[in-house]
Amino acid sequence: MKFAVVALGAIYGATFGSAFAPAHTASFSKPSSSSLNVAAEDKKVGFDQEQFIAESKEMRLKHLEEQAMYALKISCENYDNAVFPNAMIAGDVVITHLLHRMGYIKDGKCTIMVVDTFHLFPETMEFLKEIEEYYDFKAEVFCAEGIPVGDKEAYDKRYGADLWKENIEEYDRVCKVEPFQRGLKTLKTDCMINGRTRWQGFERAWIDQFENAPIGGGLAKCNPLAYWTLEDTFDYIAKYKVPHHPLHAKGYPSIGDAKDTIPIPEDGSVRFVDFKFEGDKTQWLDYASERKGRFVGLANADGSTKTECGIHVSGAEKTWDRDLWEADKSKVKKIESTEEAIKVKDSGKPSVMVVYAPWCQFSQKMEDEYEAFAAKFGGEVDVYSFRGDEEREFVQANLNTKSFPTVNVIKPDGTAVKYESEVRTVDAFKKFVDETLA
Repeated sequence: MKFAVVALGAIYGATFGSAFAPAHTASFSKPSSSSLNVAAEDKKVGFDQEQFIAESKEMRLKHLEEQAMYALKISCENYDNAVFPNAMIAGDVVITHLLHRMGYIKDGKCTIMVVDTFHLFPETMEFLKEIEEYYDFKAEVFCAEGIPVGDKEAYDKRYGADLWKENIEEYDRVCKVEPFQRGLKTLKTDCMINGRTRWQGFERAWIDQFENAPIGGGLAKCNPLAYWTLEDTFDYIAKYKVPHHPLHAKGYPSIGDAKDTIPIPEDGSVRFVDFKFEGDKTQWLDYASERKGRFVGLANADGSTKTECGIHVSGAEKTWDRDLWEADKSKVKKIESTEEAIKVKDSGKPSVMVVYAPWCQFSQKMEDEYEAFAAKFGGEVDVYSFRGDEEREFVQANLNTKSFPTVNVIKPDGTAVKYESEVRTVDAFKKFVDETLA
């Protein structure tokens, strides 16, 4: 045992031995028989339990730091375009700090990327500005395709403010997965750095520091904090006074979209304030507890509880297998643009037009009947389809569309008359067309 203490002391320095300081100064004079018991006590080594725990945690954190920094060194020096998608949660601010310490942000060997879902807490994008100034960098921000960065109004007009309520998988694809993957491609990423850890839950329990990401056929993926606990993460933040998300001080252990993220516990009684915990920190730090407040109230298409946004899941970029009424296979005529839709309305000819979303289960269910209607009556009236989920403002203003699918009969004068029934059969469509155009 003495050898073990001496050896560890040599490795970790003099501070390690301080928890084992002798209780008394040893005497080299020959003890009398009456003092044997006292001498035996003198030979015992005193033990400060709290100090030992503190020093052990410091030893662990030192090892984890060095391990993470070595992984980041491989990522940034062995690859040409290391990219760190930064969500500004606890682990991500640690990685940001490590990259800064190693000089990889300053020298451009690592690019920091951010995905703005247009549903983040206001504090999140404000915090991004703070760390950009603190570490002297500018993040590459990506958002839903075709939308200017920061333009929530434009997003609502094109995709709909309630897309996440209509179809959470499609919301994830539009707001998270697609911009995430587009960002990696735009930045020519060959190594992606991220803050996932084994401690976050069973779906991440076996990740290692390096793996292949299921994106674009595979690329290097570095998880520098793979073996850290959430307590390790906050210990690091406290040790180095790392800038961290302001919502930790309001009871949030992890921060995602404002629409489905809550404090843990919900009364906000556990907080991280001034680099120390207030309240029962175990409610944050227990295994798989970091993300308990994320994706609240959301379910996957199969009804299971949602635990992942799709960014780290293979195939998440596909929420539907194909488009509906495909142009080269269908009797239904495809309208490809808003300009084409206006031309159809202004043509002076009667027609039928369905406004649909390919991911919408109700649009999918009516595909066969609408196809059969076009095959049977397409010689009497033109039958069209128009994808409207990416042209929300237009279809609301011009084609009576508030939900999918919406079927309209276009009269010769250009008036669009909405089919209000949910009975979507060939006979029902035919009856409505005849009555509207009579």
